[in-house]
Amino acid sequence: MASETTSGNAAFPTRVPAPPPADGPLFIVLNLRSGEHEAGDTEKAIEAVLREAGRPFELLRVNSGKEVPALAARAVEQARRQHGVVVAAGGDGTINAVAQAVLEAELPFGVLPQGTFNYFGRAHAIPLDAAEATRALLGAELTPTQAGLVNGQLFLVNASLGLYPQLLEDREAFKRQYGRRRSVALWSALMTVLRHERRMVLRMEHEGQPRLVESATLFIGNNPLQLQQVGIAEADALQQGRLVALSVKPVGRWAMLGLAVRGALGRLGEADNVLSFDFRELEVQPIVAPGRRVRVKVATDGETRWMQTPLNFSVASKPLWLFKPVAAAGSSGSEAAAAAESVRKAA
Repeated sequence: MASETTSGNAAFPTRVPAPPPADGPLFIVLNLRSGEHEAGDTEKAIEAVLREAGRPFELLRVNSGKEVPALAARAVEQARRQHGVVVAAGGDGTINAVAQAVLEAELPFGVLPQGTFNYFGRAHAIPLDAAEATRALLGAELTPTQAGLVNGQLFLVNASLGLYPQLLEDREAFKRQYGRRRSVALWSALMTVLRHERRMVLRMEHEGQPRLVESATLFIGNNPLQLQQVGIAEADALQQGRLVALSVKPVGRWAMLGLAVRGALGRLGEADNVLSFDFRELEVQPIVAPGRRVRVKVATDGETRWMQTPLNFSVASKPLWLFKPVAAAGSSGSEAAAAAESVRKAA
């Protein structure tokens, strides 16, 4: 019989059933293409720590992003049979794909972050260094963690439509040409902001109240660090089992650049042409010609895909059981805010 643990998130009951004991091997889905580090060094560091600790493990190596779902399913099946733990080693996109399989299976989940920005890992105080993250995983505690959904697709950091998915696609194109560095990602974002002029009219229904919103981009946040870093007041609502919507009104190129600067300074929420609110469920429908079926490009944790409208955003009804470093297992929104402030000052 599953044990119970106390949840610090209002999305779930005060006491929620924990997943089965996970004292078996670690099944690690390792994306060799994530981040700025040498894949061989990352792999050696993980292996060295686990062998020294005597913890059984298996590495499932990813050579192409298309392989992640199949390898995640394989890791889930093996973890079920051997009372093991599924671990994602990669960037936010890899973590998302593995977490989707783990959430449905209700198995314990570990993360060894390797991406460029690592919002998920940083928000949960998981070290970026592969050896340190592996040691932290071995001593971590299972913590119920909120997941967002859009039309059934999980997101841990954010989901978006409009400008932001275009920004992500442009960023990947720049990285293929110039390398996977943060400076390349930031330069690509600047170019996208200056070029983008698309606008949408969205019908959004929130808590029974419909509203029409003209928007250049709609961003749904599920990561307190990211929201606090750009200055969104509703970021603390994530601790209450809610998500945060951020809509930017269509503006000219230089005004959009000004909003990007505000975000870098942690003051985006103060802008008059930015609408933000928190919610538990939100339906979004682009307004188009009557009778026309619409698909829109949606980004979830850095990966884009086409989705049929309407888009239904919600908090998942069950938690993702994350192995979180002991020192961070009870971390609060204020701690995430402090981390966001330190990141902003360093930028």
